Amino acid sequence: MSGEISPTGKSSGPDSPPELRASHADRDRAVDVLRIAAGDGLLTADELDERLEAALSARTVRELTTLTADLPAVSPSTGTAVAEVKDVLRIEGIHSGPVKREGRWVVPRRLELATTWCEVTLDFTQAVITQDTLRIDMNTAGKKLTLVTKPGIVIDTGALGLVHSKIKVHQTPDPETPITLRVELAGTTTHGRVVVRRPRRTLGQWLLRRPASLPSDD
Repeated sequence: MSGEISPTGKSSGPDSPPELRASHADRDRAVDVLRIAAGDGLLTADELDERLEAALSARTVRELTTLTADLPAVSPSTGTAVAEVKDVLRIEGIHSGPVKREGRWVVPRRLELATTWCEVTLDFTQAVITQDTLRIDMNTAGKKLTLVTKPGIVIDTGALGLVHSKIKVHQTPDPETPITLRVELAGTTTHGRVVVRRPRRTLGQWLLRRPASLPSDD
C-alpha cells in the first residue's frame, strides 16, 4: 500500500525521503497565522500560548502545518492583515479633533505619536496583533492618551518621560494569562495624561456585577 501524503505534499511511506525541515521564515509565518487567529477570536489565550510554544520549537514543516490546519490561511498575496502591517505608523495632530484606532485595526511594529492638544485613543481589544512587542515613541503635549487593553496585553511606561504629566493604570495583570503583546511607551509627554484601562462595561454587564440586595431586618 502506498504511503500517506503529508500536508507538504511528500509521501510519508517507509521509502519516502525525510520530511522538510522548518526554517525561521516558516516558523515566523506560522506565528503570524496563530496571532491573527487569536485576534479574530478563533483561539483562546491558552490555545495561543500552547501553539506558539509548539511553533517556535517545531523542527519540520509538517509540524507547523498541523498547528495551523484548522485556521484560515494568511498570505501577503491574498491582501489579508499580514500584508497590511506597517513597520511605522505616525499619528500627528495639532489642536485637532480626537484620533481613535479601534475595532479591527492592524497594530504596526512601531508607532510614533506627535500631537499637541489632541486626544488619542488606542483600543487593542479587537486589534489584529502580529508581533509580541509594540513600541510607541511619544512627543506629545496636552490632552490624553488612552490605551484600552484586554487580558494578555501589558503596558510598560518605564521609558516614558513625564513633564507635568500623570499616568493612571486601571489594570491588574493576571499572572496566569500569557502575554500576547507588550506595549512599550518611550519619549516625552508634557502637560498631558496617559490612561490605561479595560473596556467599559455595558449596562447589562454592570447590572450583573452589582451585589445582591441585603435582606431586611423585618
